[in-house]
Amino acid sequence: MELIKIIGVGLVAAIAIIVVKQVKPEMAIIIAIASSLVILLLLIEMLSSVTQIFEVLVNKTGINKDLFTSVLKMIGIGYITDFSANICVDSGNNAIADKILLAGKITILVLALPIISSLIDIIVGIMP
Repeated sequence: MELIKIIGVGLVAAIAIIVVKQVKPEMAIIIAIASSLVILLLLIEMLSSVTQIFEVLVNKTGINKDLFTSVLKMIGIGYITDFSANICVDSGNNAIADKILLAGKITILVLALPIISSLIDIIVGIMP
């Protein structure tokens, strides 16, 4: 049922943006940001269940919890940067959106370095 709420908020916001944009274009971006935040709040419960499932998988497999945390951070950074860049695109700031996406990609790369290092250690340990 959460999806129906999210779709409802999105459709109401889209209609409101169309109507308000004709009268006060500067208010349209505020409506877009506010509705996006409401949708994110509706998604928090779903995201917490995903985190719990990943934690169960980590406990079953014995994977280092720090690596798991890094993967979750990378996923979060990807979503947040995409969300932020889309708001910039909606407001007509494509250049800023590109820079946000670049910053997100570089941050993910930096977080991935310990995972890559661990993989290389495993591969070197397997080789005779």
